[in-house]
Amino acid sequence: MDILLSQPRGFCAGVTRAIDIVELTLERYGAPVYVFHEIVHNQCVVNDLRQRGAVFVNHLHDIPAGAVTVFSAHGVSRAVMNEAQERHLEAIDATCPLVTKVHHQAQRFARQGYQLIMIGHAGHEEVVGTMGSVSVPVTLISDVKDVETLNFPATTALAYVTQTTLSLDDTQEVIAALQYRFPHIVGPAVDDICYATQNRQTAVKRMASQVDLVLIVGARNSSNSNRLREVAQRDGTPAYLVQDEHDIDLAWLKGVSRVGISSGAALTAAFDVTDAVEASFSTRVKMGQSSNVYAVAIMADGKALFAKKEVKVTLGGCGG
Repeated sequence: MDILLSQPRGFCAGVTRAIDIVELTLERYGAPVYVFHEIVHNQCVVNDLRQRGAVFVNHLHDIPAGAVTVFSAHGVSRAVMNEAQERHLEAIDATCPLVTKVHHQAQRFARQGYQLIMIGHAGHEEVVGTMGSVSVPVTLISDVKDVETLNFPATTALAYVTQTTLSLDDTQEVIAALQYRFPHIVGPAVDDICYATQNRQTAVKRMASQVDLVLIVGARNSSNSNRLREVAQRDGTPAYLVQDEHDIDLAWLKGVSRVGISSGAALTAAFDVTDAVEASFSTRVKMGQSSNVYAVAIMADGKALFAKKEVKVTLGGCGG
């Protein structure tokens, strides 16, 4: 069986920045450090940080007054920021800069008197934060069918913003439907879709046409990972979201000769080499629990070699 690895894949700059902020906060202030929502939708990262003293909460009232608190990469609403001030929390903002950009766009449209529409998934932390970053009502839609239900007078000044981790293709369809129904609507095209999200989706789309099956490694509640799976399925290639090797159903592999693999945020390192160099590498892996670590080598002829080693984690750090 051949294995094709999508490139690029793994952590984006915004996720790396958010994780670094929590780690540096733990180093500076010591445990506990409270984190409002999961810093990133990756259970290995969350478990590792939890074992090192991060306490993840979904409500600010679960945080002691005056405690050090980090806002996750997904961003928060004005109400959350105000409550944090009222409770005298020492708040550190790890919001992805691209999400902050969307907040600023929504606020600018609101100041200019536009009725706001947001394209995104109900309940996602980023959507909740963006809709709560303005003091005017925001209409949430997620697909073309939702556009058909909108009932704004023809004279209404409309503007839209988007969640940053959506499917690029799906978002373009929704925007086209909005522009068809409301020709005067304004918005940022697909510029708000995270560039890392776009690059990974483009790579998966290209890879899906070359394989019989696609596996996306990522958390089930990760918008990025779920969108990658949908991108592969969109062109008819079977695709599944798995958190680790235990999630793989061997029945999926029946009759499959080539498997494509990508990840929302699970890859540790990737190296590209030629036959002109000796392939000898080392890397460090942060792990939240003991598990198998896999090394996969894609040869010049397209064949894949792999090895695995069980790594024992005793204190939530690097072990083996």
